[in-house]
Amino acid sequence: MSQAAPAHKRILLKLSGEALMGDDAFGINRATIVRMVEEIAEVTRLGVQVAVVIGGGNIFRGVAGGSVGMDRATADYMGMLATVMNALALADAMDKQGLVARVMSAIAIEQVVEPYVRPKALQYLEEGKVVVFAAGTGNPFFTTDTAAALRGAEIGAELVLKATKVDGVYTADPQKDPTATRYTKLSFDEAMSRNLGIMDATAFALCRDQKLPVRVFSIIKHGALKRVVMGEDEGTLVYA
Repeated sequence: MSQAAPAHKRILLKLSGEALMGDDAFGINRATIVRMVEEIAEVTRLGVQVAVVIGGGNIFRGVAGGSVGMDRATADYMGMLATVMNALALADAMDKQGLVARVMSAIAIEQVVEPYVRPKALQYLEEGKVVVFAAGTGNPFFTTDTAAALRGAEIGAELVLKATKVDGVYTADPQKDPTATRYTKLSFDEAMSRNLGIMDATAFALCRDQKLPVRVFSIIKHGALKRVVMGEDEGTLVYA
């Protein structure tokens, strides 16, 4: 019997830097990054085109004490450089899994990674390569959530996947309230009115305006990424 076709052809996966830490206090946990890449490889083998936006919290939070009192724009640029380090680590792990990855940075560091050029990114995706977007939007005062919404809209992604440590959006913190229940679906307006804090307001507004759905799911849960791309009930879908 042939396997069912994926529900989505092109996705944008938003990974936080903290997701790469595993159980470590900061930095990159090798076993964690390898396991994530295995999940990404599994969906690419289904023919799904995958782009990734990576955060930098695992590195920048480690030096954040030194940024106290620092100019906000300077601190944000430091955070962007941390995302480039994570993107390189992710691409290296993908290479070792047999995937072809391309890192594209919103800040020009051409000796290390190529600059973000939209037509080139689209070409790579069509060729089956995984594109890792680094350095956020390239601008201070914008989060990597906003970068995920922006890049998702630019590349024509069908879905933005917000990878977290919790398997969706709940009515309350499930670790504190045993009666908390998971939302299977929410409209952007409902999520904003309930102040659920899924993404920052700029990212959320961009996704809503572009009618770009967001699915919140657990990157820790084995096989969750594949279940999402196959259209199964996994995590929480936020839609326009």
